[in-house]
Amino acid sequence: MLARGRKVAGKGETVAAHYVFGPLEDDLIIKHRLLTRTTTTRGEPPLKKLQKRFTAFASEVEKEADNYGDCERLAKAFLQELNTFEIPLLKSKAVIDANLREKENFSDLKDEINAQILQAQADLEDLKRQLEESKIERQHKEECEAIRKLVAMQPPRSETQKVITELEKEIAKLGAENTASSRTLELRKKQFALLLHVVDELQNTIEEEQRSLMEELRNAVDDHNKSGVEGGPEAMAMD
Repeated sequence: MLARGRKVAGKGETVAAHYVFGPLEDDLIIKHRLLTRTTTTRGEPPLKKLQKRFTAFASEVEKEADNYGDCERLAKAFLQELNTFEIPLLKSKAVIDANLREKENFSDLKDEINAQILQAQADLEDLKRQLEESKIERQHKEECEAIRKLVAMQPPRSETQKVITELEKEIAKLGAENTASSRTLELRKKQFALLLHVVDELQNTIEEEQRSLMEELRNAVDDHNKSGVEGGPEAMAMD
């Protein structure tokens, strides 16, 4: 039991409440009151009163005197006390039954709430998955829209095909010019090689002629020297 806080006279302050009994003793007191049907600390407990009524009735019955009136009176008192003691028990039983039904209802409600929680969690996971799929789908749509805009900015296909055709013609023309240039270059290479060969032959011919001329000059000088020696001063004068 808890002791109530009391006020100090003249100050109006409440003294802090303190425990007279501990939690264990308090539980034992409550259990004892429930068993003995004692609701207050004053007066005699109902079970003890019932026991006294029964003891008085049993003692009167055991007497061998002519006391039927007293026995009947004590029996009525005992039955009345028993009825008085039984009514709270029936009320308690009704309360217990109601509490058990309420407990079952709460248990069923708890199971239903747990099932709803599980279903909500499953729905949440499904919504998360749908959200991720929606994000990916939206990203794909944005990419497709960007590609569509880029395609729309490009010229029509006919113009592009026309440009491609002109470029192919230009490439073919350049290829033909390249082929002609290659052939001309090969021809020029052959002509230049022939020219080099002719120049080489001409140079060899000139060198041969020069050697022949030098040989002839040398022979002429030798012949002249010989004839000068044989002719004497006149030959030298003639030279």
